Amino acid sequence: MSEFVPFAVKVHGLSHSYDTTLALDNVSLEVPTGKMVGLIGPDGAGKSCLLALVAGAKKIQTGDIKVLGGDMRKSHHRRITCPRIAYMPQGLGRNLYPTLSAEENLQFFARLFGHAPEERRRRIDELTQQTGLYPFLSRPVGKLSGGMRQKLGLCCALIHDPDLLILDEPTTGIDPLARANFWKLIQNIRYQRPLMSILVTTAYMDEARNFDSLVALHQGKLLITGTPEEFLKQTQCGTLEAAYVAMLPNNPQKKKWEAVVRANPLSEDEIAIEARGLTLMFGDFTAVDNVDFSIRRGEIFGFLGSNGCGKTTTMKMLTGLLPQTAGEAFLFGQPVNAHDIITRKRIGYMSQTFSLYGELTVRQNLELHARLFQVPHAELKTRTLETAQRFGLESLLNELPRELPLGMRQRLSLAVAMVHRPELLILDEPTSGVDPITRDQFWDLMIDLSRRDQITIFISTHIMNEAERCDRVSLMHAGRVLDSGAPAEIIARHQQTSLEAAFIDCLNKADGRLQESNQLSASIAKPAVPAPKLSPFQRSLRRMQTYSWRESLELTRDPVRATLASVGTLILLFVMGYGINMDVENLRYAVLDRDQTSLSRDYTLNLSGSRYFTEQEPLRDYADLDQRMRAGKIALAIEIPAGFSRDFARKRTSQIGAWVDGAMPQRAETSLGYVQGMHYDWMAMQNAGRDSHSKSPLLTIETRFRYNPDVRSLPAMVPAVIPLLLLMLPSMLTALAVVREKELGSIVNLYVTPTTTTEFMLGKQFPYIILSMLNFLLMCAFAVTVFAVPITGNFFALLFANLLFSFSATGLGLLASSLTRSQIAAMFFAMVGTMVPAFQFSGMITPVSSLQGSGRIIGEMHPISHMLTISRGVFNKALGFSDLMGEIWPLAIAAPVIIGISILFLRKQED
Repeated sequence: MSEFVPFAVKVHGLSHSYDTTLALDNVSLEVPTGKMVGLIGPDGAGKSCLLALVAGAKKIQTGDIKVLGGDMRKSHHRRITCPRIAYMPQGLGRNLYPTLSAEENLQFFARLFGHAPEERRRRIDELTQQTGLYPFLSRPVGKLSGGMRQKLGLCCALIHDPDLLILDEPTTGIDPLARANFWKLIQNIRYQRPLMSILVTTAYMDEARNFDSLVALHQGKLLITGTPEEFLKQTQCGTLEAAYVAMLPNNPQKKKWEAVVRANPLSEDEIAIEARGLTLMFGDFTAVDNVDFSIRRGEIFGFLGSNGCGKTTTMKMLTGLLPQTAGEAFLFGQPVNAHDIITRKRIGYMSQTFSLYGELTVRQNLELHARLFQVPHAELKTRTLETAQRFGLESLLNELPRELPLGMRQRLSLAVAMVHRPELLILDEPTSGVDPITRDQFWDLMIDLSRRDQITIFISTHIMNEAERCDRVSLMHAGRVLDSGAPAEIIARHQQTSLEAAFIDCLNKADGRLQESNQLSASIAKPAVPAPKLSPFQRSLRRMQTYSWRESLELTRDPVRATLASVGTLILLFVMGYGINMDVENLRYAVLDRDQTSLSRDYTLNLSGSRYFTEQEPLRDYADLDQRMRAGKIALAIEIPAGFSRDFARKRTSQIGAWVDGAMPQRAETSLGYVQGMHYDWMAMQNAGRDSHSKSPLLTIETRFRYNPDVRSLPAMVPAVIPLLLLMLPSMLTALAVVREKELGSIVNLYVTPTTTTEFMLGKQFPYIILSMLNFLLMCAFAVTVFAVPITGNFFALLFANLLFSFSATGLGLLASSLTRSQIAAMFFAMVGTMVPAFQFSGMITPVSSLQGSGRIIGEMHPISHMLTISRGVFNKALGFSDLMGEIWPLAIAAPVIIGISILFLRKQED
């Protein structure tokens, strides 16, 4: 039982900056134990930064944070406190893994916090039933709607029993009914665990009204704290939304900035979008079912619906991004055609998630999309500047999008969609997660576009006061349109007082979800089974196994990585085993015989009788020699001078010309050696025949080759290629393991869970080590059976050495992944770190002992040189453990050193 502390969170004098931007400025606040405290404020106020610091995801710069009775600066306290904290970061499912199913994501978090199988099943079923995700447990997260991903993120945050729940805009993108069910779920959990504290940010003032107390932030500074009633009293406002606006400094309007919707004067005959029986199926699942609607030109048409009901899918069909299974869709009277560029130019599309280029500035993003939509070059700069001014971005043209607040990023997305001046805007939840003032400013822009420029706007939203500003709305659920009409008409038809109430009533009549959730709410009251008592080592081992399990699943779900991991090494073994060939056989040569005697023909026949040479048509002259060698038709030309036979008979000196293609120096040297050897052999035979009584030399050299008697490349190359591939591919695959999480944002799970960096890295490494060992066994089998290269030494010595080498190879990939922030950079780092040493310093072509300077040092230190020696020794020289210990020890030392450096470079907190 944890010791009771009166305040779950105490923040004092907290300041935090990103380069020159001050995100938090001397903030102090307290979160009492058992209370729900809400943070409110405009985009960029510092709310998310504050939550990340409290959760331990970010490193504290200035000030103090005490959480659950301890200092969050101390790593020891963070380690013992993490299991008592649940943190859900901002963003649609940012803490989730897209290739895993909803069930697998939940199982991962439940395993990470040590729950037994039966308890995992109970918690997963209860949470998903409460949030409406139970029917979608088998669906991959990447195929869930944005709102469903958000709900799944909530379930993952609640899978254990936290004493402090930190939620960063948890209901952003969730439909009203699901939001209501979520807060009921939170209330049920609070009823069971009255000492649980909650720190939450929200953009919905109707949610903030139910919090115990509120904290208002603006530009990193704390403005007001108190209960919702105290907020209303201090600002002298009747509603919390009006109080929110009134509390902001330098705000000339002490009332809510409301966008005024002017009447649409256009005729109903001018139709911009029309859908007739529009249907889309994914296998047996019907995503959109027989949808009909039409949108007039210049109209603002709202698309409302539950999460996963098919709104985004319908929008993608109308833009040609998805082909419909049945039905028809028309844009400006023309059937939707993905290849109709002229019609596509008349459309501006803004996706649900931010999809612009983070590496390009605001100006560059605008110019890029203007070019893509073929805006004339002469108008490019003017159009970019006009668009930036209209959407309030002129002061941010040189900023990167990732450094902008959410509201400004949404503005930029809208500006990009408008830069080519389309006639139709399709906006998929454009104001999701945006604060109320920014939302109203955003809507003022859209109303101006609709009424002044006569642009048709097709918008999906979950915010009901936005939907009430639309000319007409359509309510959708489970792929079907349930009701359509003006907001006032729908409210009247359902006999409700607001559009939100009408929306919920419509959904309840459709499938009775509210009754179902009420019935299920009782199941949450079942007592939780505590996690089994385990030693620290057992808990650590389980966390490593959990990450290994998850990494294995992700690897098998990615077809490209799975193919590379399973058969990539075999394909490259065939390519490199046969492709890197040092053998010089069937050397094409031609003779320029100027003597034309029996002796010159005998000399020529001596060459053509060897397996090393293949005779071609005789040469006519020097011009023919030059032309055929340039064309690659011959690699060797022999010139026998006139008078060769006469000079040989008279024992006069005579020179035979050998013209060798020197484009490949090593091959040329080998060819020349063959010619010289054949020449001396012919000379010896001629001398023996002419003078059989001559004395033999006192000393001769008789050459014999060991280990590779035929001096062929294949027995030498295959044992060298196997370590080369076991260095390159596993390291490149592992290089994506950590950096992918950095890009997706799921690295936050390392920051705020009990997992240590050592557990995280080793857990991720194990699947790739197993893959490396399997690939090693396959390549050895192919070397013996296909390439006919036998293993003459101790195979278990080779197997053990390869196990050590696999730790080093995958460790190099982890090192690349730890040091970089993008997958491209990690792959480049891994390629340079493996290919260059493998070819230049490993001894594959030039022995390490022959290298000099830094090349010799790299060769001696890099694991590939030792593994290559072991591989060649076991395959070709019949070596065993005792013979190879001098090479095995460096591998045993290199593995922990490389992995240790990788772990040191991976930080447990963000700066």
